[in-house]
Amino acid sequence: MPQRHLRNFTLGLALAGGLTALWASPSRAIETQAREAYMIDVTTGAVLLQKNAEQSMPPASMSKIMTSVIVFERLKDGRLSLEETLPVSEKAWKKGGSKMFVKVGDQISVENLLQGVIVQSGNDACIVLAEGLSGSEDAFAETMTEKAREIGMTGSTFANATGWPDPNHRMTAKDLATLAQYVITEYPEYYHYYSQTDFTWSDIKQSNRNPLLYMNIGADGLKTGHTEEAGYGLTSSAVRDDRRLILVINGLPSNRSRSEESARLIQWGFREFDNYKLFSAGETVEDAPVWLGEEVTVPLIAADDVLVTLPRKSRDAMKVTVLYEGPIPAPIAEGTQIGSLRVEAPDFDPFEVPLVTGAAVGQLGGFGKIAAGVKHLIFGSP
Repeated sequence: MPQRHLRNFTLGLALAGGLTALWASPSRAIETQAREAYMIDVTTGAVLLQKNAEQSMPPASMSKIMTSVIVFERLKDGRLSLEETLPVSEKAWKKGGSKMFVKVGDQISVENLLQGVIVQSGNDACIVLAEGLSGSEDAFAETMTEKAREIGMTGSTFANATGWPDPNHRMTAKDLATLAQYVITEYPEYYHYYSQTDFTWSDIKQSNRNPLLYMNIGADGLKTGHTEEAGYGLTSSAVRDDRRLILVINGLPSNRSRSEESARLIQWGFREFDNYKLFSAGETVEDAPVWLGEEVTVPLIAADDVLVTLPRKSRDAMKVTVLYEGPIPAPIAEGTQIGSLRVEAPDFDPFEVPLVTGAAVGQLGGFGKIAAGVKHLIFGSP
């Protein structure tokens, strides 16, 4: 009769270059004064910190990341070029808040407008792009919302291109992290604008408002935001030793607290966690016994690299267990999910990774079945 097999073993783990997205959620995390917060490891998708992460909130200028995404999409599919110019309307010129300082009637290149949006957080530049690409800011906002749904941002609805206060302009911290990751992975050729520290237009030089860019902690993006309702927020990303973290915080009381809290949390994420490779794709995890098969065992393998993000302090106490019902009756098709690899560690919720058969095993013929039955009666083996 099939029996439940459990095998615990210790692995000599190595840091991974990693292609997988397997992770566990921390059961405990650092406290933060941010009203909303969300941090992920991009390689594995591990959530290192979450606080009100799916709560609807005003994103302020952090929503300009989506404004840029619509432009990036047009650039990538050839409907737009960086050299193409767009006209400045009176509406764009009059818009208040942070500005690129465009002038009515000017024709400005898409590349300059992108820098006006990303580096200077110019509301006027956003409206020039919105009107140039969609005819009106309202129509552009609809496109932003449609794009959000396309990439899985279910908690985001856009009412304008700027992040200007509006009760219908809402995002979540989790959605902002999804959007940041989308920019980084889908538009690497344009991502460099987010690390640009200054831009000059109309003889006015403005510095990038992202405070992490000046701290030498590996930060290379993305966007700040601030309104009275939203408080101070920042969607940021940083790279260190081949690990990339994305952090979203919002609802901070001051520019200084936004800067200090962002730096503190990013450094905590790099310091306290690391990525560990358990198995490579196709590597045999266990040889499982086979019942009435042409082979006595079948390899159980991981279909993908098994890469986990864990607290550094939990690494030595990690427990890995192979679970499956065996012996496995033949015939067995290659690639059949048979069992799972369970990973447990202190301060992290346990999770399981599917294990599949690494080879096909045929069933014994009539004489072979008789011989196997006799062997089982005598020796008790499959």
